[in-house]
Amino acid sequence: MSWNSFGHLLRFTTWGESHGPALGAVVDGCPPGLPLSEAHIQPFLDKRRPGQSRFTTQRQEPDQVRILSGVFEGRTTGTPISLLIENTDQRSKDYGDIAERYRPGHADYTYDAKYGIRDYRGGGRSSARETAARVAAGAVARVILGESIRIRGYLVELGGEAIDRTRFDDAAIDANPFFCPDPAAADRWATALDAARKDGSSLGAVVEVVATGVPVGLGAPLYAKLDQELASAMMSINAVKGVEIGDGFAAARLRGEDNADPMRLGADGRPVFLSNHAGGILGGISTGQDVIVRLAIKPTSSILTPVPSITRAGAEVDVLTKGRHDPCVGIRAAPVAEAMMALVLADQLLLDRAQCPRNGS
Repeated sequence: MSWNSFGHLLRFTTWGESHGPALGAVVDGCPPGLPLSEAHIQPFLDKRRPGQSRFTTQRQEPDQVRILSGVFEGRTTGTPISLLIENTDQRSKDYGDIAERYRPGHADYTYDAKYGIRDYRGGGRSSARETAARVAAGAVARVILGESIRIRGYLVELGGEAIDRTRFDDAAIDANPFFCPDPAAADRWATALDAARKDGSSLGAVVEVVATGVPVGLGAPLYAKLDQELASAMMSINAVKGVEIGDGFAAARLRGEDNADPMRLGADGRPVFLSNHAGGILGGISTGQDVIVRLAIKPTSSILTPVPSITRAGAEVDVLTKGRHDPCVGIRAAPVAEAMMALVLADQLLLDRAQCPRNGS
């Protein structure tokens, strides 16, 4: 299996399976001399960690990260940084019933058809468990970005129920299990998700991730557009079925004068944008405004409601998936989207410095 790596100057490779002994990432291209320890990484893994509420899988994984290489006396050396996260709470017996059955909505059939073999224990490599390694790699990227660039991910919709943006409260995001900036919406989501779980079903969600403090000039006009790189990164996350930049599909319903982001000169003589329909990217290059991305996350496919399917031998069966699963995988996708945003921005920052050092970005 190939294509386990992502990035250009800052390139990371993830490895491991859901029910293997461990998983992890190797981050290559990190500049030397940056402060890095497990303490820089662990808080982001803790945000993604399973079993923290009744609304996520009850698999109990501490997700403690270990740095195996690339750091000496608390600073990066410029060599590959290897990150290890052990799996400690696998229950492979839960998947015995689907060893020969394809779960609808999962990668079971496509993996088997392509490779002729699949790890049915939690989906193996196709499991969202792999995203823990991305979050660890993303924490390294945040060190490269520094404190001037802030990345924030949160849910703006769950089960078709959207937040009220007039009630947006940044402080509320970390105060509820949904990473929701609207406390009233979080209460409604809790009721809806409890009902879906009781029915043996699941719900989808929309995640929004915003990066503030992004300098002007990241990206390139054609085949390395910043929005192109972000779309690729976000689409690589499990269960993502759509990505929007800025207004996204809503832009197609606007007139030109409404979609344009007007500009004026600020007091310091620099351009000031009066709106941000473009999501902080014009012509594939960052404008200096907030970079805004939204992800559509499908409902979790592992559900207790029987769904028609087939076996590997071709027999028709109904499949229900036992075990511990997220009733809404979109909840824990918020920290993953933050990580992928950080990895793309750090990679593009290094590329910009290499090509245009005079910009001082």
